[in-house]
Parts: sequence; structure tokens; C-alpha cells
Amino acid sequence: MSQTAWYAQGDVSADDASSPPHSLATASGLLLGTTGLAMLAGALIGWPFGGWGIGLLLGAIVGIPLSVGVVYKVYTSPRA
Repeated sequence: MSQTAWYAQGDVSADDASSPPHSLATASGLLLGTTGLAMLAGALIGWPFGGWGIGLLLGAIVGIPLSVGVVYKVYTSPRA
């Protein structure tokens, strides 16, 4: 019985493939962390004024574009 390869044979090693610098977990962690910190900051700022809920909401509104900007900055920065 003849063993013929149905794929292109070549000298390809695992070292030749370049791995991406960041994973999907990195992006989601940055998104969640940045949004959470902005919400916390908003709640802490609103708390002395009696409106921690409004501060939480404003923190989320500010935190979402902020977190997208952080992910964009991390993914477009040159790899060290």
C-alpha cells in the first residue's frame, strides 16, 4: 500500500510560525478591567454627593470608550 501525502510537504517547524503578541484574553481583561475601574472611580466620586448610582453610570459611560482606547493602544504599540 502506498502512502501518499495529500498535503504539501515542506520543511516547516513550529519556530517559523509567528505567534500573535496578545491573546483574546488580554483584550477582554483590559476591557473589563478598565471599565470596572472607571465605574469604581465614578461611584467613589458620586458617593460624597449622594449619587453613587449616577456616578457608577457615568463611570460606565466614560469607561467603555476609555477601555476601547486602552486596548487599541496596547495592540498597536510596537512589540518589545
